[in-house]
Amino acid sequence: MGAASQWTSLPEQLLDLAQRHGAESAEVFQSSSASRPVYFEANRLKQLESTQVQGTALRLWHQGRPGIAVAHGPIEPQALLEKALAISQLNEAETIELTPGTVQRYPDVGETVAAQQLMAWGNTAIAQIRAAYPDVICEAELECDVETIRIVNSKGLDYSYSDTTLSCYLTADWIRGDDFLSVGDGQTCRDHLDLDRLTHQVLQRLVWAEQNVTPRQGHMPVLFTAKAADMIWGTLQIALSGKQVREGASPWSDRLGEQVTSPQLSFSQNPEAGPFSCPFDDEGTPTQKLTFIDQGVLRLFYTDRTVGRELGGGSTGNGFRPDLGSSPTPGLFNSLIQPGTQSLLELIGSLDEAIVVDQMLGDGAGMSGDFSINVDLGYYVRGGEIQGRIKDTMVSGNVYRALLNLIALGNDGEWNGGCYTPSVVLGGLSVTGRGF
Repeated sequence: MGAASQWTSLPEQLLDLAQRHGAESAEVFQSSSASRPVYFEANRLKQLESTQVQGTALRLWHQGRPGIAVAHGPIEPQALLEKALAISQLNEAETIELTPGTVQRYPDVGETVAAQQLMAWGNTAIAQIRAAYPDVICEAELECDVETIRIVNSKGLDYSYSDTTLSCYLTADWIRGDDFLSVGDGQTCRDHLDLDRLTHQVLQRLVWAEQNVTPRQGHMPVLFTAKAADMIWGTLQIALSGKQVREGASPWSDRLGEQVTSPQLSFSQNPEAGPFSCPFDDEGTPTQKLTFIDQGVLRLFYTDRTVGRELGGGSTGNGFRPDLGSSPTPGLFNSLIQPGTQSLLELIGSLDEAIVVDQMLGDGAGMSGDFSINVDLGYYVRGGEIQGRIKDTMVSGNVYRALLNLIALGNDGEWNGGCYTPSVVLGGLSVTGRGF
């Protein structure tokens, strides 16, 4: 049997083997990714690649005990089954969570783009940056990625879909004596990359960074650009997890229906938005549009089947695997921050004195909300204008308090991974540093 034929028929083989070896229930999850990345280094094309990765996870319950086994590439069904059965004997019995369903092939989403087009886009973007700044050294990675997901279980469910996404990350390094500046920005889109917009963003940062300045220390507003705002929303996403609520870890566990952030903030999920598609989660539950925070009021937590059952509301269609070898757990997909009305330049123009954070060093805030980050690339604003680049500067505060002091949201929303975020201005943060 050829590799393609085995891949197609493998789920049915594994389910049949599991049943014949006494498993009460079983599920097969397949993930296949085909990618064509194009790399530029030192202003020139460096290499082209073509990669394909296939993985299969068998999850079963034998005497109520769960077992998961994973294999990549060519697979021996009997060996994978025996591994899953052996692992199941090490676990305690649990409630079996499987989604019933039928056979459904969802429409493919997205169009592939040839490597020649990716190369042309990369060359054009680098040429535009170096025309304005001949001394900078550019790197870029452009990629067309096709992901196919199929989930089949012993309750009749057989769902599959294919999703094609384009991405680009562009970096400009500028060495000025002892001063090293690195400006990077990325874009993830469907069907076509807007390289003009991306290069404009990089060029704008280079203009702002032409001179270094020392900011005043103390408490002042901080503007996080769209790519830097991920740190803020990461904490919010953790707090909204039904798993954290079940464990009593979320500070919002008992605050449904209450005001938890500024009324300017609305946070939702839309599986049909943006450059990614996901018609069902990794348990086979259909994904759906959801609103978690509506004008600052907490409305909903997201759950998988297990957590939804324990909390009493059922699954919201947010059961995702951290990796093939893990059981589904609550996770978000295509989360969106409702944008404001002002552009990034208008936000800057509205600030009397502030710090702009564009790139940072350090971990996010986590569940506690407390953070202290070093500004890798940032700017000082005074009188509504960028004064220059700041160095050796730290911003600290608490995400939950800062979201209550949210000053403004921009209309410059971008997809950073699976989160659509605009720029955001937060009050009540501390700025410290030692200048340069």
